[in-house]
Amino acid sequence: MAIESKAEVSTESEDSEDSEEEPVIEEVKMQYDIYMLLFFIIYYVSWIGPSFIFMSYFMMVFREYFLEAPTFIAIFTELNPLLALLLMPLIIILCYLVRLLFIGVSTKIIWAITEKISPTKDGIIPRNIKSKAADYYHIRSFILKYGKSIFTKGIFPWLSNWFYNFVKASKIGKGTTIEESLVNDKYITIGKNCYIGVNSALSSHVVEGIFGNISYFEVKAKDNITMAGMNAVGPGSEINDNSFLLPLASGQKHIKIGKQGEDGKKNFGYYFGLPLRKIFKRKLKDYLGLSPEDLERNENLEEAIIAMKNERKSKTKEKRVKNIEREDVEDLENTSVDDTKDQRKEEPIDINSLTKEDLAVDFTTSSAISRINIKFLAVYIPIFWLSGLMAAIFWYEYTKIFGLSTILFLPFALFFMIYIFIIGVLFFSKLLLIFINLLHKPREGVFLAEIGDKDYEFWMLRTELKKIALWFLRNSPLPWIDVIAFRWFGIRMDFSSHLNDAWCDAEFVDFGRNVLVGQGATVMSSMVVGKYLIIKRVIFEDYVLVGGQTTIAPGTIIRHDGFIGALSTTTLNQVLEPNWIYFGIPAIKLKKNKYAAIRRDIITKRSVDDETKIVETTDVHFDDDKKEFIKIGDSEDKHVNS
Repeated sequence: MAIESKAEVSTESEDSEDSEEEPVIEEVKMQYDIYMLLFFIIYYVSWIGPSFIFMSYFMMVFREYFLEAPTFIAIFTELNPLLALLLMPLIIILCYLVRLLFIGVSTKIIWAITEKISPTKDGIIPRNIKSKAADYYHIRSFILKYGKSIFTKGIFPWLSNWFYNFVKASKIGKGTTIEESLVNDKYITIGKNCYIGVNSALSSHVVEGIFGNISYFEVKAKDNITMAGMNAVGPGSEINDNSFLLPLASGQKHIKIGKQGEDGKKNFGYYFGLPLRKIFKRKLKDYLGLSPEDLERNENLEEAIIAMKNERKSKTKEKRVKNIEREDVEDLENTSVDDTKDQRKEEPIDINSLTKEDLAVDFTTSSAISRINIKFLAVYIPIFWLSGLMAAIFWYEYTKIFGLSTILFLPFALFFMIYIFIIGVLFFSKLLLIFINLLHKPREGVFLAEIGDKDYEFWMLRTELKKIALWFLRNSPLPWIDVIAFRWFGIRMDFSSHLNDAWCDAEFVDFGRNVLVGQGATVMSSMVVGKYLIIKRVIFEDYVLVGGQTTIAPGTIIRHDGFIGALSTTTLNQVLEPNWIYFGIPAIKLKKNKYAAIRRDIITKRSVDDETKIVETTDVHFDDDKKEFIKIGDSEDKHVNS
């Protein structure tokens, strides 16, 4: 069904559908055994080819001609040792590219198998019951993470577009640039010549509560689209040609941005705000400081370039100089006497008189301490030395005897060596942390953020000590096991909770059961404001969901079944009530968290330009034996077997 309206969507219709009975809730467990099996398949396949290439070259060429050269001078005077040395960087790059290829091939094969069993399609996936659709949605999300991490954090990050297209996780057109971001990986279609700015998100999925839904709909972006940065567009959204989203412009699910031009003309649209709305030319001119001619030139760029070239050819250098001189004279004549007097009264700034305090950053979190003392970094030296020694001993023992088995098991050897080093960093960091906490016990409160204050200095030391271990874990082959480090450093957290590419302080944070923190979110139990350090415990009770790119301030308490939406922030010591959805900057109450009880097959599509909405029914993916647990329309059979 479809209903058109000019008004904003009201939540009353949803609330009227709420059931008085408690919905059936089944706590869905992740299939970690399957995840690990698929990960090791991709990991092993990706390393086996490069291992053969590198070890063969190293043992048969590099060692014989370079390492076993008769003299040091012979390395540079004889051809074979010199070629062996010069070819080594090329062999390393070749191995790296072969590894990327093998990651793509292995991921593509597994992806194709899962698509054959349970194809990706638009619809709602309930989270309060187990289903095949939900299982394969999570499997596909997991197997994509490793390849995405390797490509985007590697030396050729632009190859990530090839990876998504090759695996068929997404369709990305030629000339499109996707900057570093957290989503933008699956079930999206992007046209040609688009720019997706830093931390912008084309999100094909949204998690609506721990026991709510996964809204999973394809996001379509056409040609010549610009997302300036920190933008977010929800599932089921469409962005038409020549649409420009200014920084932070973000929208909800199922929105349509832009219009198709009539009679072959291009239709340019500029959007800003949260939620995003169209900005008209007059306001755009004021926002960007542009003239009407600038806007017209931008919309007719090709014609403007040709006109500028012709203009440059027709004008001589002498005329341009005269024009500049004439404009300078006019500017001087138009300058008022009062303005000149005011300028003379202003005293010049003496740069030499500025102090470090004048130039210091007034606000920082523990991830970027502006006044860190270099002596704190000295604690890394013994940690790295002892951890590296453990990894070196393992590598020495492994390579004592070289043979075919050495190459075949090299991927596992590299994996173990990486985690031997990381475990060493964790272990020795913990030992130092115990000693530091004996000297000065961590405590909550408000302290002076200046050198000499013990609470401030020990907070900096604890932060730097924990940060390095967390950094290694998050850049390892299994970044999601950073929960081990958090538990090791004293965070109250079990393995049912997840931090999906989120940033979290490593002390004074308590997680209940099955807490989900979205991608790009920031959880701060401490922050520096001006000259004060604030440390307050953050508490997440059971079944809390924190939306993506949301900031949690120190002292925040989110009660059970609480839900704070994406792109929101809390304030210091804010308490979010149980079973409520909060949203905004700062977060305010939006509505009751009843996603598990309302009808699941209703979606609302909105047109940003026309300010209209269309209410439609959609598919809900669940298994046949769970039909009684799902509330959908009786008259319309929208159930799709998963």
